[in-house]
Amino acid sequence: MTGGEAYRAKLLADNALDSAIAAYLADPSKPTVLEVGKHRLDITATVLAHPWSMEELAVEGASPARRRNAVRTAVLLALI
Repeated sequence: MTGGEAYRAKLLADNALDSAIAAYLADPSKPTVLEVGKHRLDITATVLAHPWSMEELAVEGASPARRRNAVRTAVLLALI
């Protein structure tokens, strides 16, 4: 199951996803974990494993929305 499938199945709530993304963006060096049912997703590892998201986060002057969408994309495409 991917993060997107868990989201559509209502196993991943909007507020949990938004909180995890905000925590990661506030300090990417700190471990951020998202719990989805019995599973745990390491947001830092998820972003590092997604090349497009890493490229988006590396763009100088990227808007907060662009950075948030990059992390969200990595999470929704990740296998849980």
